[in-house]
Amino acid sequence: MAWSRNIFTIILLFLMSASWAQVNRYVVFFKDKAGTKYTTSAPLAFLSQRAIDRRIRQGIPVSSDDFPVNENYVQGVKDAGADTFFSSRWMNSILIQCDASLITNLEGLSFVERVEFVAPNERLLTTGRKRTDLKTKELRTASSTQFQLQMIGLDEMHSAGHQGEDVIIGIFDGGFQGVDTAVPFHHIFDENRINISASKDFVTNSTDIFQYDDHGTQVFSVIAAYQDGYYTGGSYEAEYQLYVTEDVSSEYRVEEYNWLFAAERADSAGVDVVNSSLGYYEFDQTSMNYPKSAMDGKTTVVSRAAQMLADKGVVVVCSAGNEGSIAWQIITAPADAKDVLAIANVNSAGLRAASSSIGPAADGRIKPDVAALGVNTSVIKPNGSLGTASGTSLAAPLVTSLAAGVRQRYPNLTNIELINAIRKSASQSNNPDNLLGYGIPNFKAVVNYIEQSHQENVFEVYPNPVTKDSITISPFDPDQVRTCKVEMITAQGQTVYEASVSFSWTNRTHTSYVTSLPSGIYFMRIWWGDKRYTYRVVKV
Repeated sequence: MAWSRNIFTIILLFLMSASWAQVNRYVVFFKDKAGTKYTTSAPLAFLSQRAIDRRIRQGIPVSSDDFPVNENYVQGVKDAGADTFFSSRWMNSILIQCDASLITNLEGLSFVERVEFVAPNERLLTTGRKRTDLKTKELRTASSTQFQLQMIGLDEMHSAGHQGEDVIIGIFDGGFQGVDTAVPFHHIFDENRINISASKDFVTNSTDIFQYDDHGTQVFSVIAAYQDGYYTGGSYEAEYQLYVTEDVSSEYRVEEYNWLFAAERADSAGVDVVNSSLGYYEFDQTSMNYPKSAMDGKTTVVSRAAQMLADKGVVVVCSAGNEGSIAWQIITAPADAKDVLAIANVNSAGLRAASSSIGPAADGRIKPDVAALGVNTSVIKPNGSLGTASGTSLAAPLVTSLAAGVRQRYPNLTNIELINAIRKSASQSNNPDNLLGYGIPNFKAVVNYIEQSHQENVFEVYPNPVTKDSITISPFDPDQVRTCKVEMITAQGQTVYEASVSFSWTNRTHTSYVTSLPSGIYFMRIWWGDKRYTYRVVKV
């Protein structure tokens, strides 16, 4: 009987230890990026050429926060027993999944700054295998898309020849069920305009983005679906990257980090515009909840990530939130970020829907920014049929489509110039409020604003192509342009020439000697006060 009691004790201890074991998700923050092999002079090692070009056009330098995390630190976390997943360059951290008992050891590693609990339970797949689709939801049949396009001038944008061609749009959502099979999305696959290699499910570490939920399907359809005589999306000829960041089965702060990982991946892959019809302030674990004072654009993880993405030159469009009719009332993160377009919801009469979240941001800034149709917006269901849906989630992709068309028409605008043009040309730009912001935007109004306020180029740059050993710049009015800064940058983002220049009527030109530069494409950037002019230069 003693043997039996011992066996019983061993089994009991095993069961008790199993019950104590708890695998959770955490983010490990590193102290530094010491010893990195990356440099700002060779950005192609960690950024795509398109991402580099975006930075060059907008005068945004490649910096150390673009460097990947230290690989030795990641290996050290693995060696300690944790499963490692997605890293953040901008926040110098990595998402892990491990037993709670490992955390003390991880916190004791010399290169670890801190460890943050972000979600309970095991969710991430170490194999990246696919998961089974959920059942689709039925929606009532919708009318045509004509009205929602007309409200913000997307029909005129299309007539002007702008359907989003050559623009890359990223969509962050909870799943894109049926997008790979529904007929109104076939044109995208036929023309290979979804970047599958960039797209990612960050919720479970799966390569299958066409699953989980139909919210992302509906949002994506407003932008991208097209079937002749049946449905017309707002920017249906763009290229797309799809990211699953929202876990529809629960609500924890890990989703904010999923958003961050998607933002960095999209930035690196050269995205131009991002739509996020997601918002955060309340979670399944109340200790994670944010107070209203956190909606200042600087506090929440997701708002900081959205601002960082905007700082890299990407146009970021977010739904304002659907909390207008409940106690919370105000916008949700990341709509509170300074350089993010937060989108309110109006009905067919142009009146604010009661559920649409209001402003201001916690620091007093006008929010939301602009508004679009979000009541009975026409969408495509996962089975390809028409439906309607309501909320700021559906208003945001309409403005995203507008932003893509404006980006297509004016590729040299900075993202800040673009979103300011949308704001300042909207229907109530002279008297913005915290219900609809600057009002309802319109493509024609944006064009008129940009082209009316566009200043004629103040510099002449010649010869171009450069056939000999020098290139010259000259201001049209030396009385106006007394001084400027000149830079020559390679297509990879490396500065190979810079000078501070003064002009007068007796000294109207500045010559840059480029004898030592090999043949290729360069960018000459001229800084005059707070203005920036960029010229594509070819040296033959």
